[in-house]
This record gives sequence, structure tokens and C-alpha cells, in this order.
Amino acid sequence: MPTAATVSPFRFFALHVVRTLRLGPSLVRICFGGDELRDFHSHGRDQSLSLFLPHPGQEEPAVPVELGWGSPRSSEAESGGGWWQGWRELPDDVRAVMRSYTLRSLRTDAAGATYEIDIDFVLHGVEPGAAVPAGPASRWAADAAAGDRVLLLGPAVEDNRAIRFRPPRDTDLVVLWGDETALPAVAAILETLPAGLAARVWLEVRDAGDIQDLVTDADAEITWLVQDGAEISPMALGALREAQLPPAEHPYVWIAGESGCVKRLRRVFVQERGIDRRRVTFVGYWRQGLSEEQLREQGD
Repeated sequence: MPTAATVSPFRFFALHVVRTLRLGPSLVRICFGGDELRDFHSHGRDQSLSLFLPHPGQEEPAVPVELGWGSPRSSEAESGGGWWQGWRELPDDVRAVMRSYTLRSLRTDAAGATYEIDIDFVLHGVEPGAAVPAGPASRWAADAAAGDRVLLLGPAVEDNRAIRFRPPRDTDLVVLWGDETALPAVAAILETLPAGLAARVWLEVRDAGDIQDLVTDADAEITWLVQDGAEISPMALGALREAQLPPAEHPYVWIAGESGCVKRLRRVFVQERGIDRRRVTFVGYWRQGLSEEQLREQGD
């Protein structure tokens, strides 16, 4: 476990691909390992991570030298903002691709040290003839192989601000909605819910082949919505407006996925259903028509 000497709740981890598993037409699970994972600690749920990926032809992601593979970990470099500026100053076609993901799961040894983590990737546009070509992260994930190197910015303490799912203690109903980018978070959240807690879940995926068997001890009713080329927002709005939720005095809502859709769904719960806005957590994982680089330029 981290000690009081831990400077920051987050640090960099040099990792490599251990194996990959295709989960469906649009989803692939990649297992990462590395000695530095012994200092990786997380309570799970919707734990957010930043992943740095190499460009084609690079053996490892290009980052400021003090963060690279084989460099000793410096608490000052990792907790300060200097690395960000150094990363931004690298040429666009050299600088590591940075993308945000959710921890799907982790595995620990008998001593409690993490030795593997799983991250699920959505593969957009990698199929032949795709209307919108794949971005660099999807292309990397589609071709990832054992031994490929990445850099991860992740948690060094279990309870950290990159976990957003935080239902109040009096919660008697959990309502979840997510598109396929939020599916790993929803799956991890469900695994943490206690037996008997009522949960109503809506998940949107692009293809019926992406539907998964999810595990939970909660009294959960899970509804899968297959987009099949449909717009995501009308599908989710209609389903949630028509849904009969079980009676509850203290519901808690968590919604994550495409930013515009998330905002519209929040209005359904707060304005139409009258749920206290303080009990609604909403997270925009992506925005239609914009890359993660463009979102950062706008400050999102």
C-alpha cells in the first residue's frame, strides 16, 4: 500500500501488452503487465486512466525523457505539470497519442500487489470500407500484440478523484446508463454493488455481438439497446422516459458516454423525473465529431 510519503495520488507506469481478447465486433480487451504495477492501487468502479500510445513504426510512446521506458520514476516529474508541457512540445507526428480509458479490472498476487490490469477498447472505423476511418487509438488496439509498450498515468492510491461513481450511503436504487465507451465502467460498477440493492441499467452498443454477460450481486435489471446505425440520443431518451423505475426514496444516477447524449439524459432525470441533481453523476467520455485532442484544445 502507498505510504504517507506518496507525493501524488497518480503516477506513470511503463507497461507492456500481455495478451488480447476480442470481446465482439467493436470491442477488444487488452491485458497489460509490468513490474511497476506493484505500485498501482485502485478501488475500481469507474476508475479513469490516461494511456500513452506509440505511433506506427515507434517501438514505444514518445514522451518527455524523464517519463520514458527505463527512466527512474521521479515523484517531482510525475506529480508536477512539467511533463504535460514537455509532451505538448514534441512534434505532432512524434508525440505519444494520449487517450482516456476506464480500468476494467485488475489482478493481484498473494501479497496484494497488482500484476495485471485490463482495459477494454472500442474499435471505431477499423472495418474495411468504414464511413469514418479509425483514429490512432483504435488502429493501435486493433493490431496490439504481446510485448507492445505503452505508458499509463494511473492511480497510486485506491480512493482517488478519478473515480466518479460515489453513491451516498442511503442509496436504495442505482440507475446506470452508458454507451459502449462506458461499458467497462458499468461492468466494473455492477461488480461492486451489494446483494439486494436495486439497480436498473441501460447499455447502448453498436452491434448485438458486443452484448456481454455482466456479473453482479445486486438486484439488477439490465437492458441492452443495439444502435444498428441509429442515432444514440433518441434511442436512450425514449427508453428512459418510458421506463418504470422501482419505488425508491434515495435514488442515485450515473450516466456516461457521448457528451451531448449525457447532458440530455441528465435533464430527463433531473427535470422530468425530479431526481435531486446532487444525486446524479454525469460524465462525457467523448463528443460526437471531435477528437480528444480537439476537446483538450477547448478545455474539456
